[in-house]
Amino acid sequence: MTTEPFLPKQTTRHAMFMSILFLLIGCYTTRCQTAGNSNNITTTKSNGTMKLNKLTKEEERVIVNKGTERAFTGEYTDNFEKGTYICKQCNAPLYKSDSKFHSGCGWPSFDDEIPGAVKKSPDIDGRRTEITCATCGGHLGHVFYGEGLTDKDTRHCVNSISMKFVPDQANAQATAPSAKTTETAIFAGGCFWGVEYYFQNAKGVLKTTVGYTGGHKDNPTYKEVCSHTTGHIEALEVEFDPSQTSYETLAKLFFEIHDPTQANGQGNDIGEQYLSVIFYENDAQKKTAENLIGILKLKGYRVATQLRKAGKFWPAEEYHQQYYEKEGGTPYCHKRVSRF
Repeated sequence: MTTEPFLPKQTTRHAMFMSILFLLIGCYTTRCQTAGNSNNITTTKSNGTMKLNKLTKEEERVIVNKGTERAFTGEYTDNFEKGTYICKQCNAPLYKSDSKFHSGCGWPSFDDEIPGAVKKSPDIDGRRTEITCATCGGHLGHVFYGEGLTDKDTRHCVNSISMKFVPDQANAQATAPSAKTTETAIFAGGCFWGVEYYFQNAKGVLKTTVGYTGGHKDNPTYKEVCSHTTGHIEALEVEFDPSQTSYETLAKLFFEIHDPTQANGQGNDIGEQYLSVIFYENDAQKKTAENLIGILKLKGYRVATQLRKAGKFWPAEEYHQQYYEKEGGTPYCHKRVSRF
């Protein structure tokens, strides 16, 4: 029988120590090489090798190291131009502008992603859900559900620095030559005398007309509307110059001159004709109204304002037009309260 040579315990421990040391040096070298190349990363995928865009140190802090940019500082927080948001690291399309909304959280918010563009994973903190680019794995932010801010009840909270915005040039070229010089908005918030009082002298407003809308009878009279048999609501049609003001500015004014939490009328004026309603002319107006309602809900307001597609607007009788301007005085059930 052959006997193996005897090795002292000290020699065995030394060999084990050297093996561990070499392993640690190898790991350290690998990490240093990776860090040194982080601004010009090459990622190997199952279908080949993809070279990623060079990142600044701040972009790397957020996209690679899963950091967060400071609230209300991002480039795209208040950007609502038509176009597509793509990944800063690999240029993969992530979100369309149609899914973007203003949540008031301080970061760009989207209620939907381009199908297959975003990966959702449990966050390291065990409480949130992280969202990353499905193509390169770059960190985008987090996704939240159940806040009730839009119909889809979803908010992708994304760092601006994780994205690049590509304007919809085709849309811009198609709309620029025939851009409208004026736009209209229709708001209902109780007695239309008081609503008109606050809008008729607002900056950018060219014309105001009180009237009736939302009902089922053509050319209704005030007496018929008050009988609650036509389904009409007292409303105000506002014609404005979009180069001087915006629909969002006017909608904010609307929410501040009446109580948007009252569901059955306004003040002592109770009934269907006095409901709080925004009659939107297009999807852009609807989106703006939804964004503002979302902000108010985050502030704790239980908003009762309805959103309805605009239909035929019937001007009211002449004696109702510019009532307070003709008769003097101020509204009895409207006053402005700062809410934004």
